[in-house]
Amino acid sequence: MKFFDEATIEAHSGKGGDGIVAFRREKYVPRGGPSGGDGGRGGSIYVIADRNINTLIDYRYKRIHRAKNGENGQGKDCYGRGADDIQLRVPMGTVITDLGTGEQIADLAVDGQKELVCKGGNGGLGNIHFKSSVNRTPRQCTPGEEGQSRRLRLELRVLADVGLLGLPNAGKSTFIRAVSAARPKVADYPFTTLQPNLGVVRTDVSKSFVIADIPGLIEGAADGAGLGHQFLRHLQRTRLLLHIVDIAPTDESTKPVAGAKAITDELRKYDESLYRKPRWLVLNKIDLIAEDDRQRVIQDISNEYRREIGEPERTFAISALSRLGCVELTYAAMDRLDEIAKDAQAQKTEDSGSADVARA
Repeated sequence: MKFFDEATIEAHSGKGGDGIVAFRREKYVPRGGPSGGDGGRGGSIYVIADRNINTLIDYRYKRIHRAKNGENGQGKDCYGRGADDIQLRVPMGTVITDLGTGEQIADLAVDGQKELVCKGGNGGLGNIHFKSSVNRTPRQCTPGEEGQSRRLRLELRVLADVGLLGLPNAGKSTFIRAVSAARPKVADYPFTTLQPNLGVVRTDVSKSFVIADIPGLIEGAADGAGLGHQFLRHLQRTRLLLHIVDIAPTDESTKPVAGAKAITDELRKYDESLYRKPRWLVLNKIDLIAEDDRQRVIQDISNEYRREIGEPERTFAISALSRLGCVELTYAAMDRLDEIAKDAQAQKTEDSGSADVARA
């Protein structure tokens, strides 16, 4: 199935029903007084995160979503009926943006999370609300409020703990096959991966994390070159990035560190916060280097990486094909994710304490 990760839709909530002017006219009830009821509420539009939905494909074909209007009020103190709300179900990880204002309306990261995107108009008031001791036959009523209309951009960002970076054919798909049950396509040509792949890496009975493999990046990706720029957004939720570098490229003109620098430059151009995420250097395909030369090549590339790009948080040398070093890497990643979670919880507790002190 093709991966649909964004869509543009129109959402129109319902107009509130109008209040009316009416008077009670019955036999043996002289001067019955005002009896015009209120209009009903217009239908609102909500979006709900649903873990059972994986793509936004439905919204590629149904782009306009319109809630019904509320009914007008009636005589004999009868209020108009409110319209039903519309609930749009989207995958977890969907970000909703108002195209008119650029405002981010919702970030649906939790299953069952529900957000209002278009509020229905309130019903108008009937003349029963305007009677008083000096105005016994009011002829005032109010119309229902108009509903909201918005053009919305739905953008799916996958929920993964660890993201894989790298040039095409660096071995990202092979790595995710080696450490998880995911089975992305693997071939000996660039851009084999055309859609994000997720895999669950289990390091213990009760400990696991989700890893995301995105299409390979090339220089100019942040400006729209290649395929990877469409999926850079999927790395924004990750907590740790693994930068996979092919240390034995078949094209001799492709230098490992030069390619790595191009990728880090694209990250910085796309999103500075993404560039600042913890990032590990993973040197892949060491099985293609003779054992006698392996340590020297790893050391040379690591030193050049430090000079050209900077000190990586950690460096690993693996062979995704033979799974050499992959287990050690996944266990280290699990430990680092635990540290990041503890730091985030400590920061949250500190912020909460500061807020309590400020209120006191």
